Amino acid sequence: MSSTEVPGAVAAASAPLPKVGAVRVAEGERLRSVSLPGLTLTVRSRPPALPGLPPALFVHGLGGSSQNWSALMPHLDDVVHAEAVDLPGFGDSPPPDDGNYSITGHARAVIRLLDSGGRGPVHLFGNSMGGAVATRVAAVRPDLVRTLTLVSPALPELRIQRNAVPTALLAVPGIASLFGHLSRDWTAERRTRGVMALCYGDPAQVSPEAFRAAVEEMERRLALPYFWDAMVRSARGIVDAYTLGGQHGLWRQAERVLAPTLLVYGGRDQLVSYRMARRAAAAYRDARLLSLPDAGHVAMMEYPGAVARAFRELLDHHAPFDGSDEDDSDDDGNNDTAGS
Repeated sequence: MSSTEVPGAVAAASAPLPKVGAVRVAEGERLRSVSLPGLTLTVRSRPPALPGLPPALFVHGLGGSSQNWSALMPHLDDVVHAEAVDLPGFGDSPPPDDGNYSITGHARAVIRLLDSGGRGPVHLFGNSMGGAVATRVAAVRPDLVRTLTLVSPALPELRIQRNAVPTALLAVPGIASLFGHLSRDWTAERRTRGVMALCYGDPAQVSPEAFRAAVEEMERRLALPYFWDAMVRSARGIVDAYTLGGQHGLWRQAERVLAPTLLVYGGRDQLVSYRMARRAAAAYRDARLLSLPDAGHVAMMEYPGAVARAFRELLDHHAPFDGSDEDDSDDDGNNDTAGS
């Protein structure tokens, strides 16, 4: 999940990899490794319920992994063939050889993954930093994207959320080492509770089993010598992307996106302001907005059913006309989604 976790240590990306615990794989999921020149990516997939379904790719946020999409993927296995990628340096993917953790670098990794597998165009999903990455992919390679679904996308704000400040501070030289010194005695459980308090609208809704799994994953990540380096460099990449102007600015690229877009914002999001939803809906030329008042920063983990329903509505709205007189609209009185 996206986070403003405080690092216990920042190690060089070139450090030897230690033996760490296995990555958790939910029932019905599979992991595979994709080797590309200078880059190795771990991809989590869920076999579709039906053959021949269109592909979908899910991109996580800062500090997250492909596991962030495990709750949503089962809700969509009858409409898409779902895969979720661990970005370089996150999840089970090792650091990139060139050490490039910028938004452009992450976007390039996603593009290379799609090109190598010939899976485009895909239904592309992104959360937080992954939303910025997905926006850049959709803007520069429209041929790879069928639809775009963004959950609390990290787009530049004039007044950032107070709780998002530590993420920006990670980009300042020396701050990460200071954080590491101050938090050296923090347990994985304490870190996990802090992350959930930031990312969930109501952390009390997390089941004991899910919390234990999150703590185990935190312990695994803390054992990786490069994880905090990836965090710091990626945080710096977000800050750099926020300062870019002209055609490379994220808002300008949002305006260039041609794919039908679903935007999901949580009313209790402490990291991406809920007030940005209206601006985003105006920026993406063919956008629908799902507002979830009780959700936090990771709505696809908190309310996977609601996000899945909104995505299905997006598909229905843009389904090719087949000449039938049947009305397939979903008129249940729920006004959470609306075209802009």
